[in-house]
Amino acid sequence: MALLQTEAFDGVFASTSDPRLWQRAGSLLQTDFLLEVLGEGVAIVQPDLRILWANATFDKWCASDAASPSLTANDAKGHGEPTKGKPFYEALGSPQILGPDYCPFHTALAGRSVTTRLHRHDGQYLELRIAPVGDQPGKVDQLISLLRDVTAEVQQQQKLDALHQAGRELASLTTQQLAEMDADERVELLKHNIRRLTKDLLHYDVIEIRLLDPNTGRLEPLVAEGMLPEAASRVLHARAEGNGVTGFVAATGKSYVCPDTATDPLYIEGAKGARSSLTIALTWAERVIGTFNVESPQLGGFTEQDVQFAEIFCRELSSALHTLELLTAEKRTTASRSIDAVNREVALPVDEILHDATALLERWIGHEPEMAEKIKNILAAARSIKQCIQKVGENLAPASAPGSSAPDNAANLKGQRVLVVDNDERVRRSAHNILGRFGCFVETARDGKEALTMARLSTYDAVLADIRLPDISGSEAYRNLRQAQPKARVILMTSYGYDPSHAIVKARQEGLRHVLYKPFRVDQLLDALQPQDGSEILPSRAV
Repeated sequence: MALLQTEAFDGVFASTSDPRLWQRAGSLLQTDFLLEVLGEGVAIVQPDLRILWANATFDKWCASDAASPSLTANDAKGHGEPTKGKPFYEALGSPQILGPDYCPFHTALAGRSVTTRLHRHDGQYLELRIAPVGDQPGKVDQLISLLRDVTAEVQQQQKLDALHQAGRELASLTTQQLAEMDADERVELLKHNIRRLTKDLLHYDVIEIRLLDPNTGRLEPLVAEGMLPEAASRVLHARAEGNGVTGFVAATGKSYVCPDTATDPLYIEGAKGARSSLTIALTWAERVIGTFNVESPQLGGFTEQDVQFAEIFCRELSSALHTLELLTAEKRTTASRSIDAVNREVALPVDEILHDATALLERWIGHEPEMAEKIKNILAAARSIKQCIQKVGENLAPASAPGSSAPDNAANLKGQRVLVVDNDERVRRSAHNILGRFGCFVETARDGKEALTMARLSTYDAVLADIRLPDISGSEAYRNLRQAQPKARVILMTSYGYDPSHAIVKARQEGLRHVLYKPFRVDQLLDALQPQDGSEILPSRAV
């Protein structure tokens, strides 16, 4: 086949007495055709890294590099010609090797397959896979390289990373800024960040953001960039009819693409010359809190990817707006009550993130180190949210409320990590409110499975568990939690002393010291959580 491709012959003779010959020839013809039409670039490379053969896709990529304005005349010289005989990297225009393997051919010549990523001068990203080939063990005669264009994937991930970073920047305030800025100044800073990041990341010049007043149903303007004055001041309500696309989106909670403003019955003119629009609902905790609207002078100016990126940005924006809304509550109440409001809204949703991320970590740990590390970062970030909120509360709240004082036994609880396990949401929410007030870092679980997963992969100073969990008995919960957290104080809770399965009796035999009978007083809870001199000793059979 190689000779037929490179040299001229007057005829070809093949004996048909052996069918294996023409079957093999047909297979080679098919293989050669597939390699030529393959969307990936394929090149066979010699040990000296010179190209022995390349398919059409590889040659095309090398030829296109000659047109790159970032290349010098010497760099571009020879591009567009057949790549056979050229050094591999030179044929591709000397791309940057991004890793994870920075010497992939060296690795392949050692007899190991390798994958790495390249970045070319024209902006193209390529995933390079190299497999060694040899007739004798330990000897590499040729290297087969496969190149896949991953530019779209990389650019999409870069944009996603930029959007998430933007979300962190939207309402990012230091403790000093919180102390120095009033609520109106924070709103202005947020509006400035929204305008800047929307232009820089999404490249939209016409934007409108409205916030929903839950009491009146009105959509109050927050940001109006590039909108007509009459549109910016227009009174709109969250209703599916008679309030334009914005009112429809606020009422339904669904994104809406208007491909042609001239024919859409919902559209009301917002920007001069707008031919299409995209409107996204701003939601928090499954509740619509406002709308985000952008308009384009082009027909059908918004693709599915535009919708996807806008929705991601709006999730970050909703979080920033919600945080800002809670912070501005200091206009109406004390700083400590504002922080309580943040905790009420954030504590249990963050606990959901902790449950899911911990379950994923247990599945991936030991199998996929990279994935496990990413999940650990998610857990750290989720816990950081709670701690940041608590620290802000400590900085803003007065040292002691008028007419009240902290219990004497509360000082020792500051900084303790407490896991509360109860199927009743009211109990979990109360644990955050009460213990958080005394400086504890609280996490909650709904059943034994969630609690044990979190206990195996985290560290706690104390664990409070109800004896009537939906999936395991109270004594079993106590035994397993003690084994997972041998240094923690494990405390059981029960209602009105009701214990039909004798879980408390069995747990006392295992070393249980503290039982709380609901409804218990705050001072009883604080007493049970007091640090002990030396940890409780596990029974020898449990150890």
